[in-house]
Amino acid sequence: MTRYEKLNYVEFPATDIPSTKAFFSKAFGWKFEDFGAEYSAFSDQGLDGGFFQSKLHSEQAKGAALLILLSDDLESTLKTIELCGGKISKPIFSFPGGRRFHFIEPSGNEFAVWAKLNP
Repeated sequence: MTRYEKLNYVEFPATDIPSTKAFFSKAFGWKFEDFGAEYSAFSDQGLDGGFFQSKLHSEQAKGAALLILLSDDLESTLKTIELCGGKISKPIFSFPGGRRFHFIEPSGNEFAVWAKLNP
């Protein structure tokens, strides 16, 4: 059933599409479909989307939306992100209902990962 007027797709700028693809593939197992050299799409990640070639990047502090991934083992996910070349921009912190951290992927886009308290 198609659901209209719901979030369906998200696009991010990427200064280095190959490095960004390699990071998300290695860290989270994402698969990509290229549409030329300046666009690569991902799907089946909760929300489909893509990366387009740009000199810009997405940062919450500059007013960008923050996309947050869910984890069942926050510390393990943090280690995986670091091993795959991501940079932790906000260490793990608590908030009502859970804990999370923020990271920067190779093209400079900020994402976060959270885990529920007592999943």
